[in-house]
Amino acid sequence: MKIADGVHRIGTGLINSYLLEEAGEVTIIDAALPGYWNDLPAELAAMGRSLADVRALVLTHGHSDHIGFAERLRRERGVPVQVHELDAALARGEVPNPAKGLGPFRLRPLLGFLAYSLRHGGMRVIRLREVATYGDGATLDVPGTPRVVLVPGHTPGSAALHVQKRDAVFVGDALATQSVTTGETGPQIAPFTADRAQALSSLTRLESIEAPLVLPGHGQPWTGGVAAAVNAVRARSTGAAQ
Repeated sequence: MKIADGVHRIGTGLINSYLLEEAGEVTIIDAALPGYWNDLPAELAAMGRSLADVRALVLTHGHSDHIGFAERLRRERGVPVQVHELDAALARGEVPNPAKGLGPFRLRPLLGFLAYSLRHGGMRVIRLREVATYGDGATLDVPGTPRVVLVPGHTPGSAALHVQKRDAVFVGDALATQSVTTGETGPQIAPFTADRAQALSSLTRLESIEAPLVLPGHGQPWTGGVAAAVNAVRARSTGAAQ
């Protein structure tokens, strides 16, 4: 699905993988679930590109619903995979998921999320055997040249990727616009977050970014700008605490 010029998405919005194109080359941002591999050639073709044009896969963090087909792409196509240095061990499966429980949930959305994950290979995720790392503030030498903004809380190495040329920020699970456990929509702290207080505080690092398009790991694009998305998360979190 085309989101904007040079930006496409695989998935319906429940779990997202993005394709970022620049000068005929492609960076994949997050690999979602293993089953998305089957949709990748068609989405690349919709951009006028193919697997041969994919130069990099950048992960916003190391959770299993973001590394989906990453190891397959690395092994079969030789595409390098990168993640923040604080999440490298998680992406390799060397440490347990730091998420602190399920949190609030509603049965129907949760079961829908689990069923969707199963249909798309969520039980067959292969952890990365090799992964390169990046640090906070780095400008990555990949198509689109995203700038890294560390936003810890969801995981220690959760990162957002600001692509100035596309007026877009890929926020991973720093915030979501749909909760996969409750079905609620709008900007909010994502479920399965390790430290909600830290995740909320980390959003301060994003609010000065001037980009209208916010692209989350879960949910539909937010087109009202980064600052407005951050303010919406804060307002929701304040209301929930009362």
